[in-house]
Amino acid sequence: MKSIFRPLAQGLLLALALGCAAPAMAQSHRIDPQNLFHYWILLNTNVQMDAPNSGLNLDKPGCVAVTYTVGSGGIPMNVKVAKVVPRSDLGPAAASAVSNFRYGPSLTNHDGDPVDTYYVVPFNSPDDKAQRQTLMDACKLPGYNQ
Repeated sequence: MKSIFRPLAQGLLLALALGCAAPAMAQSHRIDPQNLFHYWILLNTNVQMDAPNSGLNLDKPGCVAVTYTVGSGGIPMNVKVAKVVPRSDLGPAAASAVSNFRYGPSLTNHDGDPVDTYYVVPFNSPDDKAQRQTLMDACKLPGYNQ
């Protein structure tokens, strides 16, 4: 009788082990925004944004880094404001813009694997290219693969 249940017990243990490991294997990985095109291609040419009427430093040059996950359907999920330079009330506006992004999988991501990334939204950026780059660099986030 014990020999009949042994394969069944081993099968149940294997199924349990695979069930516990599946969420860890399905986790997305962090991708630098400059390399996102290897996984996902932004389809929008314009996005809507909820802009505040009044608030702190709305007219100053600044940037907001917004983290998010491009889900398997190409829609941003877990959108969060990670960094605002200088301190201002523009974080929610940047998050609303990123929430409206829509992506299509790249040719190398035919399975539509989700990835974590971020986007830097500039506000009132200077016309000078070097000054604009300095502004954008202030919002770069560490920990994303190049």
